[in-house]
Amino acid sequence: MDTLNHFDTPQLELLHRGKVRDSYRAPSGERLIVVTDRLSAFDSVLETPIAHKGAVLNGLAAFWFEKTQHIIPNHVISLLDPNVTLAKEAEPIRVEMVVRNYLTGSMLRGYLQGQRTFSGVTVPDGLTKHQQFPEPIVTPTTKEESDREITPENLVSEGWVSAELYEKMRVKALELFNFASQWMAERGIILVDTKYEFGLLNGELILIDEIHTPDSSRFWSAEDYAKNPETAEQMDKEYVRQWLIANKQDGQYPRALTPEVSAEATRRYLDIYERITGAPLQTNNETTTEGDVQARLVGNLVRAGIMKDA
Repeated sequence: MDTLNHFDTPQLELLHRGKVRDSYRAPSGERLIVVTDRLSAFDSVLETPIAHKGAVLNGLAAFWFEKTQHIIPNHVISLLDPNVTLAKEAEPIRVEMVVRNYLTGSMLRGYLQGQRTFSGVTVPDGLTKHQQFPEPIVTPTTKEESDREITPENLVSEGWVSAELYEKMRVKALELFNFASQWMAERGIILVDTKYEFGLLNGELILIDEIHTPDSSRFWSAEDYAKNPETAEQMDKEYVRQWLIANKQDGQYPRALTPEVSAEATRRYLDIYERITGAPLQTNNETTTEGDVQARLVGNLVRAGIMKDA
């Protein structure tokens, strides 16, 4: 099969199965993160996987983790397969650090309904759709069953983090955002907003999860934005969201994508990968859609000593 919709093996302990990523315990005790081709939209995983999506997310995250090591250490040990990362086991901090540089998305929806304070940050009246802020703002949320906006003060008072730790996370989040924004601007891409997740390893703050991927970030074409800020097209999975909205029936979103929409989504994921990294995703036997992704993945894990050839 040319997509990885599901991976499971009795040889490895399953730690967590997320909407897109599955985590296993490696024999060494480290964490094995398998990034599938599943696509989540509107809090639901679609039935149709997107070819290459997992490799794009895993590859982009690895690219950015390597590029930002001078800002903060991260959990990556190595990539064992285009879809698999071996990572250090850190204690996750249950807070998402959301950095925004434009009025859009859920913040825009709240703003249009009269909201002016977001996670303790107050923005002025008179802003327009997709308007850039004078400087990026940090609007943290909790990582719960349903994420919620929360002020830094309440994060501390509710026991999520200490004031000192939150300040470290805030500073590092802005450093990461500013670094990536400059990198992408040189390539015609606007980093609109993104989220960062941190963990503690031996008491040290490190970066975990993913970073600056189409699933964790919002991208616009700088050329599109210059023509008309309010109609700038997103270079992430918003294309699929808009198709789902347009094809909603009886209050329900479609559960599956058409072959044409799936193929276009793949094209967009591959395009953003190449635009950011400057090189196409490798399309040899390791990642080609003509190969069996799961068989390749298992073969690589066997060669790495993670699994036995069964």
